[in-house]
Amino acid sequence: MMEVRFHGRGGQGAVTSAEMVAVAAIGKGKYAQAMPSFGAERRGAPVQSFVRIDDRPITIRQEILEPDAVVVLDPTLLATIPVSSGLKAGGTLIINTHRSIEEVKGNLKTTARIAVVDASCIARETLGRPITNTTMIGALLKVTGILEPEDLVEALKERFGRIAGKNIDAMKRAFNETRMEGR
Repeated sequence: MMEVRFHGRGGQGAVTSAEMVAVAAIGKGKYAQAMPSFGAERRGAPVQSFVRIDDRPITIRQEILEPDAVVVLDPTLLATIPVSSGLKAGGTLIINTHRSIEEVKGNLKTTARIAVVDASCIARETLGRPITNTTMIGALLKVTGILEPEDLVEALKERFGRIAGKNIDAMKRAFNETRMEGR
């Protein structure tokens, strides 16, 4: 089973990301569940969302405490939230940042494998706005291999309608531009 935790801020699409990945996984014949974790926060407040994907039925119905991967949509959260908390040994921290892997690793003091992509830049150039949810899905797919970018196309079309093409382009660009430690 692949378990992923997304960290973002209200309005950035962390919840939507988890939902779209789950929908795409189900479309590929897998089992999946997505769930948000937030209270009465306002736009801009930190939020988490989770997605589980497996080839067998999923019977767990709780928050993911030990994810295989953590996706950070907003790099400012690195200074305020312990984003790598609970990350499984051998897990990967996938971060939206313009910084190098070495810089990020030095600042975080983590043993987790690091993957980086400048999702904000990609989103601004592709979507015209710094909304990084679909962009970071591309990075997640590159790092985990749980699905291929083509597997998300229908979910993105359904969710975004006429602007789906730009979101698909942003996801694919991030897939190609994500840099991973050790690769």
